[in-house]
Amino acid sequence: MPMPLFGQFTASSSQFANRHGVYPGRRSTKIHVALDRRTGGKIGGHLPGWPQARILLLDHTGAKSGAIRTSPLMYHEDGDAVAVVASKAGQATHPAWVHNLEANPDTTIQIGSVVRNVRARVATDEERRHLWPKFVALYPGYDFFDRNAKGRKIPIVILDPR
Repeated sequence: MPMPLFGQFTASSSQFANRHGVYPGRRSTKIHVALDRRTGGKIGGHLPGWPQARILLLDHTGAKSGAIRTSPLMYHEDGDAVAVVASKAGQATHPAWVHNLEANPDTTIQIGSVVRNVRARVATDEERRHLWPKFVALYPGYDFFDRNAKGRKIPIVILDPR
């Protein structure tokens, strides 16, 4: 499947920013979450230029602070579970939400206007081998993130229903 033109722009912009150490993270997250929640996922529910790359909202509780935070993440449904990639756009460290979920695995996700109770866990090596190609098919930029992570094994987190 050829990459859509706007998808090419989105991917190349992300790669350019990452090569130069720019990670927008918190700067854009609050706006994204607010738009997604307000519109039930109609705005912010997929990656621009990649309609198949759907985005969920993952709530997580700060491991130290106890503050509730929300992260928009691309996801893949695998049976009853939902999987997300802790890529941090290929940066050298895991995103903070991984540490937060390890400390507080019971949480919620929102897909569109539907909120689900889930329990987070890191995928086994076998699950990761099964899921990684599905994520790359969903968004080829994950291959770039993997190369850019400089040896960090990017985790996949499974969100099992509870």
